[in-house]
Amino acid sequence: MTTTARAHTNIALIKYWGKRDEKLILPYTSSVSLTLDDFYTDTTVQFDPHLMADQFTLNGRPQSPDKISAFLDIVRAQAHSAQFAHVASVNHVPTAAGLASSASAYAALALAASREAGLQLAPRDLSRLARRGSGSASRSVFGGLAIWHRGDSDLTSFAEALPETKLPLRMVVVMVDAGQKKVSSRRLMANTVATSPYYPAWVKDNERAAGDMVKALAAADFTRIGELTEQSSARMHAAIFASDPAFTYFQPATLTVWHAVQTLRAQGVPAYATMDAGPNVKILTLAPAVAAVKAALPEFKDRLLVAGPGRAAKVLEEAQ
Repeated sequence: MTTTARAHTNIALIKYWGKRDEKLILPYTSSVSLTLDDFYTDTTVQFDPHLMADQFTLNGRPQSPDKISAFLDIVRAQAHSAQFAHVASVNHVPTAAGLASSASAYAALALAASREAGLQLAPRDLSRLARRGSGSASRSVFGGLAIWHRGDSDLTSFAEALPETKLPLRMVVVMVDAGQKKVSSRRLMANTVATSPYYPAWVKDNERAAGDMVKALAAADFTRIGELTEQSSARMHAAIFASDPAFTYFQPATLTVWHAVQTLRAQGVPAYATMDAGPNVKILTLAPAVAAVKAALPEFKDRLLVAGPGRAAKVLEEAQ
């Protein structure tokens, strides 16, 4: 048997930054995200009794299976199996766009591997499994809007879908710099937790913001949704900047985009900026305003991507 699954990447509106348990990937704070439609990973898994070790290809090229094997060990333990697997993944996520392909990758792997191993996991348990590969993958199990509850254990830290909104949400991704990050998000995340004097305050504020975001989404209050999105990102990066040594992902062009977003709002265009671990900016807006957002960024016209809400992870094919 082989099983192929697809999962879409997501953007955190209320951020996840910092683990209080590295092994279980338990976050310090809850987060809220929007799954995106055009960016996804397809992963095929086949357990093979003749294999002596796991095999992994990404976009057709052989890769080290170490991280994948560690994740598959969790699946094997749940399925009471010792078989190794062929894993083939194809990413349909733009390289260096700051779209966290690990979220779609591990959500797709979690679904394909668990099904191939004979497990029929409920969405909550599939989210918990995906979390063990990448924290943000817990949210990519679901389509549209999702909340990842921080919890305090493996059982209580999971994501779940939020009710659909009538708002025509769109995310405009601005590719400020396609180069490799100077500092990895994993390394910087740990350093922020360990050294930033602002981090405890950010955790407290961000947890409150997650609850406020759920209310704003339920009320379809785009202004409040946008404010919370921009605040969560700005405050996360403030905590990062206050780390020791001080560091920021911001580049001059990053600030150019932020200022353009502020100008758009002053003109009545619904637009709010957010960033993850990197210099690229995502702009949360509404479908009727996409043209105005793009027109305000002529210097980036060839480096703009537009996405809407994406679907939940799903099995594409199960074959003998």
